[in-house]
Amino acid sequence: MRKIIVQEFITLDGVMQAPGGPEEDATNAFKYGGWTAPYFTEADDAAGDFMAKWMQSTDILLGRKTFDIFADYWPDHADMWPGINDVTKYVMSDTLTENKTEWPNVVFLKTVDDIKKLKDSEGGDIKVHGSGNLAKTLFKHDLVDELCLMTFPITLGAGKRLFDDSGAAVAFTLMDSLITPNGVIFANYKRAGDVKVGTVGE
Repeated sequence: MRKIIVQEFITLDGVMQAPGGPEEDATNAFKYGGWTAPYFTEADDAAGDFMAKWMQSTDILLGRKTFDIFADYWPDHADMWPGINDVTKYVMSDTLTENKTEWPNVVFLKTVDDIKKLKDSEGGDIKVHGSGNLAKTLFKHDLVDELCLMTFPITLGAGKRLFDDSGAAVAFTLMDSLITPNGVIFANYKRAGDVKVGTVGE
C-alpha cells in the first residue's frame, strides 16, 4: 500500500489560498496572494533541510487547478526541482486526458475509487502539493497517511481554508518539527488512528 502525504502552506487561521504569488488564485477577490514570500528571505540551514525533504522527488497527486499551474511552470524549471519531470503526476480531473498535456508521465484520475486503487497499488509515497479541494476530498474519505504543514505566523481572515466540516475525525502523531527564527512552524504528522474522547483528568 502506498502512503499519501498531504503537504501544505497555511496561515494561523488555516488559509491556504495562493501562497506563492498574486496570480496563483484570485478567486473571490483574494488580495493576499504571495503571503509566504517575505518568510523565505532569510537563509536557514535547518529550514533548508526540511524544504529538501518537502521537495524530494516522489510521485505526486494534484487537483486540476494546481496541475495547470505546475504544468505551465515546472517543465522549464526542472533544475529547481530535480526529478519533477520524471516522476508520475496523478491528476484528479473528469475533463482532461493524457493527450491534452505535453508534460511527460501524467496520469489522469476521475474518481475517489481511482485514488483508492492507486493507494492500494505497489510503489512509493505519493505527495499532494496545494490542491485544496482534492486535499479536502482525501480528508473526507480518510485517505491521508501523513500531513506536512508549514504554518506561517499571519492571519488573513478570508480565503480558501484547508480544513472544513467535511473531514473525517482522525488523530495524528507528530513525527518531526522545526520553528524558524522568523516564526514559521514546520510540522510532519502521521496518522495515528481514530480520535479518542474522554474527560480531562481521567
